[in-house]
Amino acid sequence: MGWIVTTLKWLVQIVAGLVGLTLLTNCTMLGLNYASLEVDNKPDARPEIAATTLAEWDAGRDALIETFEEVVYGPWPEGQAVELVSRKLVDAELVGGRGTLEELIVRVGSGEGARSFHVALALPDAAQPVPLIISQTFSSNCGAFPGAPLTAPDGSDCADYEGIPGFVETIFGEFIALVPIDQYFDRGYGYATWQAGEFIPDRQGEAQAIMNAMAGEGVTAPTGALSGWGYGFSAVIDAIETDEAINRDQIAVMGHSRHAKSAMVAAIYDRRIAAVVSHQSGFGGAASSRSDTGETVERMIEGVRPFGVLDMEGYPHWFAPAFSDYAERTEDLPVDQHQFIALVAPTPMLLGNGRRDVWSDPNSTYRMAEAADRVYELYGTDGLDQAGMQDFNPAASLSYFLRPGGHSITQRDVDAFLAFLDAAMLQGNDVPGG
Repeated sequence: MGWIVTTLKWLVQIVAGLVGLTLLTNCTMLGLNYASLEVDNKPDARPEIAATTLAEWDAGRDALIETFEEVVYGPWPEGQAVELVSRKLVDAELVGGRGTLEELIVRVGSGEGARSFHVALALPDAAQPVPLIISQTFSSNCGAFPGAPLTAPDGSDCADYEGIPGFVETIFGEFIALVPIDQYFDRGYGYATWQAGEFIPDRQGEAQAIMNAMAGEGVTAPTGALSGWGYGFSAVIDAIETDEAINRDQIAVMGHSRHAKSAMVAAIYDRRIAAVVSHQSGFGGAASSRSDTGETVERMIEGVRPFGVLDMEGYPHWFAPAFSDYAERTEDLPVDQHQFIALVAPTPMLLGNGRRDVWSDPNSTYRMAEAADRVYELYGTDGLDQAGMQDFNPAASLSYFLRPGGHSITQRDVDAFLAFLDAAMLQGNDVPGG
């Protein structure tokens, strides 16, 4: 019998190791090398942003958005009904009595195609309306606020939540799920978080079926999950914008990895957003689609087979169907991500990166930011006001941050997020549309 137990233990360890390797490979491709800090010897961003005046840029902005919708992200879900279904207090003594935690249910759409998701909203006690950070999370709200009596996406009680496995935190950082709410309260911020997959599942086939069902008369359905998840940010703003405890002119959106991409999408369409933290967005985010370093568009769409052993599926459901046609010919794309970054302007945006996260291509991300700087400056901001990839300036309107390490959310990242948000929202930066 002893050998059976030993064999089972080994099998468990092998399976756990394969799962860990799968997660690691899917997001970081092991992270064993470093991103180059040299940018002058790399290709220029194409097509060039030729606008020389703000009027010229504004005149072409809508057409550029339409091109991105057609070939990359699909349409913004215009006309979807948004309803705050319920709101309840779940903790009146959060962080030792310094604030409250509420649970909201937000519904998007109507009829059989309507989708609902839970939002955990933490607000510090304050004498005046507070700035708010809205974040998408990989974990459920149970992982964001462990121990709180919240609801899991499947409707179960968070009391049954067993926590993030230790190896996941080791790989992806201590804050990949957990929200350091005490640190945000220390700076006076409220924090709302929700799991994007509860709204639109992050699964090929199922995602498209859900999105197709959101169509209706006079209503646009998303054809790519990133656009749908981006709309979720706007739905949360709709749900809380009459709350007098929240400063409606100081609402930021935050996301990591795929959710960093959808945060950028949201900021392009919803000009109520006052700042964006786009952390390690990679391909389909701030990295150049033409780059052959790291994940690449082809691997993202078609998947990858590392070591010839593990089949890693792609994520074509994140994008417009037409984007798959360009997976193996990205040079033919009529747009690239410097234009995507420029469409966020003049909203202040932080592009976070890890030097070992070559999978997300920090080098081309910086070059895309350099090319987008022109548009930020046309709006009268300082744009990308730094000398290189390691010259972090949190007060810049377009800020690029690079730290050691891989694809994760660490204390250094949280420190950078807060430094940027303080400068963007609390020290007089103009709010778009304000």
